[in-house]
Formats: sequence, C-alpha cells, structure tokens
Amino acid sequence: MTSRATVAAFLDRPTVARFLIAVILVNAVTLGLETFPAVMARAGTLLVAIDRLCLGIFVVELGLRLYATGLRFFRSGWNLFDFAIVTISLLPAAGGLSVLRALRILRVLRVVSAVPSLRRVVDGLGRALPGMGSVFLLILLIYYIAAVIATKLFAASFPDWFGNLGASAYSLFQIMTLESWSMGIVRPVMEVYPYAWAFFLPFILMTTFAVMNLIVGLIVNSMQEAASEETREETHAFEEKVLARLAEIERKLDAR
Repeated sequence: MTSRATVAAFLDRPTVARFLIAVILVNAVTLGLETFPAVMARAGTLLVAIDRLCLGIFVVELGLRLYATGLRFFRSGWNLFDFAIVTISLLPAAGGLSVLRALRILRVLRVVSAVPSLRRVVDGLGRALPGMGSVFLLILLIYYIAAVIATKLFAASFPDWFGNLGASAYSLFQIMTLESWSMGIVRPVMEVYPYAWAFFLPFILMTTFAVMNLIVGLIVNSMQEAASEETREETHAFEEKVLARLAEIERKLDAR
C-alpha cells in the first residue's frame, strides 16, 4: 500500500474514530469549565493547556486526512465542515476578534461528523429542506390569512394581541406552540367574543397538528433515504475492497 493509502486506512480504524470522539468530548467539557471563574482561578492553566492539546490533535488529524485524500478532501461537505471549524479555532482571538473565543465551542459540533448516526440525522434534515419549503409556504399562507382575520375580528378589544398584522402573527405563533394559549389568550378573548373558539380551534388543528406532522413525516422519510444511501455506499466500498484484494491475489499467483 502507498503511504497515502496507509494513512487513510489508519484514519478509518474504529479505535482512531473513538479516540477522536473522546478528544471532542474532553474539549467540550474543558470549554464548559472555562466559563466558571472559580474553576479558572484554580485550574485555568491546566484547562488552557488541555484546550490547546485538543486543538493540536484536531489540526494533525485534519492534516493527515488532507494528505490521505488530496484534493478529494474538498469534495466532501463533512470535510469542509471540519475544516471550517478548526480554521475558526486557529484564528487569533485578540482585539476586535475576541468574539472568536466564544466560537471555539463549535468544535463540539465535530462529534456530528464523527458519529455516523448523527451524520444520518443531519443528512436527513438536509434532504428534507426542499420538500419543507412547500410546507413552510403553506404555513405562511395560513398564518397570513389567519392574522388578517384575527386583526379584523379582535383588534378593537385586544389591541396588544391583535392590534395589527405583526401582533396577530406573533399571538398566533404562541397559540400554535400551545404556550399558555387557552388561559393566556383564547379564554380572555372568548369572554368578549363567545364564538372565538370557531376561529382558534381550526387554526390549531391546521398548524399544530396537520402541518407540523407533515414536516415530521418529511424529515423521517429523508432520514430513511439517507440511511439507505449510506448503506449502499458502504456496500459499494466493501465490494471495491474485495475486488482490489482479489486482483492483488491474482497478481501474486501470476507472478509465481
């Protein structure tokens, strides 16, 4: 095997993957402890050293992966994701860029690219976005129509909740989330408008239950597609390895 192939095989080892996940988790705990002044006063030097060690491990791992894959490294969205996070961590955090120190916590997101099950979740969300666009457009239409109706019906008596289009949309969003919707908004409105339930109940059924279930269904379906595609890719990669091994065996037999 070539040196690049050797490095790639090393990075693909389960023990290496588990080690990187452990480093990510240790770094996450370290960054969390740094938010406590009392802890920093006692062990600040140690925490900073651990943080720098973790960053160094990430840089080495990223460099090895770049060496092993060459320009193909930049064809993977997950590689670009890891590259961006590590690059942000390497930027100087002095002066006007001091806010970048807070962005170091983004390194914890590397666990998403390191754990296959989390990758499938994110891939599923990404695949669901095009279909979710139509659902969000439907929600927007329902909200606009409902906000206009609510403003026309209830603005005179409840200007704080339904005084204009924006206030009505915000109140309807609170109702959709079922946060204090009954005692906080709907029942007070019904004391003045007894038949207001005929407006609010269909709105809740359409938004909270029907449309939200559509979004959940799209995400679940996309996650299943992502898992199936990943399985096919793993099967294809395994077949390529088997064929390459058979070809190597044939070459050795022919050489005898």
